[in-house]
Amino acid sequence: MEQRMYAYRCTNCGKLYHPSRLVCRQCGGREFEPVPLEGEGTLVTYTRVYNLPEGFMKPWLTFGIVEFPNGVRVAGQVDKEELALGMKVKATVGIVKEGVGKDYYGFIFK
Repeated sequence: MEQRMYAYRCTNCGKLYHPSRLVCRQCGGREFEPVPLEGEGTLVTYTRVYNLPEGFMKPWLTFGIVEFPNGVRVAGQVDKEELALGMKVKATVGIVKEGVGKDYYGFIFK
């Protein structure tokens, strides 16, 4: 089953949000339509976490904020060794945490 992530566009003024909102900050509208977030984005900032909770079998995880061409910024894991601010990364969706009976999906930028 393919997983997707979405921004939400206010149907009144067109402002995009991620994650979803109940009320548009720009116009007060309350109706939104989903817009797929996919493709390439720009790495705005990142950090590497070395002190991971029990159960992670990696020496570190890298998290970053990526800006899509439509201006929406999202956070997610970055699956690259060499990083530079402003570099292009490809957005994918994958399992970011395994749970008992339920996996959690999020952005993984490559």
